Amino acid sequence: MKNVQSVSAAPTRGQVARLILELGPSTAATLGSRLGLTPAAIRRHLDNLIAEGLIETRTARTYGNRGRGRPAKVFVITDAGRSAFEHAYDDLATNALRFLAEAAGPDAIAEFARRQLADLERRYAPAVATGDLAARVQALAEALSADGYAASAGPAPAIGGAGGRDGGGGSGAPGATGQGAAGEQLCQHHCPVAHVAAEFPQLCEAETEAFGRLLGTPVQRLATIAHGDGICTTHVTCTTRAGKAGKAGESAAVVREGFSDTAGAGRTATDITSGSGGLLI
Repeated sequence: MKNVQSVSAAPTRGQVARLILELGPSTAATLGSRLGLTPAAIRRHLDNLIAEGLIETRTARTYGNRGRGRPAKVFVITDAGRSAFEHAYDDLATNALRFLAEAAGPDAIAEFARRQLADLERRYAPAVATGDLAARVQALAEALSADGYAASAGPAPAIGGAGGRDGGGGSGAPGATGQGAAGEQLCQHHCPVAHVAAEFPQLCEAETEAFGRLLGTPVQRLATIAHGDGICTTHVTCTTRAGKAGKAGESAAVVREGFSDTAGAGRTATDITSGSGGLLI
């Protein structure tokens, strides 16, 4: 409770923590610019948040050749920081699912996850039913954000692409160049039940499967909060089917180690990156 109180008692400090939660790994310059704070002010708030265990520092990932100088430092939310924002029922949910797994087996967890996702698919389907792939991924991100996942969307980074579009590296994922990007990228910057997702990957696989059905195209998890990354990153492949929204009852998505492939052709286990991501329960 100490961490929760300290965030709420300092509005600006709380805004800094919330912004890191929403953006993912972020530089001090990005945070200061977004909040209109001087470098000295943003550093003071960041130092206090680090001292309280709500955020931590990491070395920014680099893609391609990096210039001289020390690697950029980014600030990321910690488990304690996430707990200060609505992590209330992890233990209850985990214990309930453990009991379900012991009583009915792991297949029951997967069935439970699919049922949980069914209602969300029905709610999201109208929003993602029209437009090109980019528009529908953006609509899915907005729907996820309305449910508390602080999601964002944009062009997937081209191979060998440079940094993020805003230059701040705020998403914590490879930046999109907008040129030659093979599809779209969906990021979930917050997962209220990441600890549950870490123990029960069936739940996250069901979410990946649902994304594939909603968008009518293969999707692949690249990074996940449940596995220790700053954000959940999902690659959405652009195919000839991407111009059409997924329909209920359309060919079932095949999930293999975090990969949902509604087309399913020509994929092998070596083509797939494992992962579990934001849990929609």
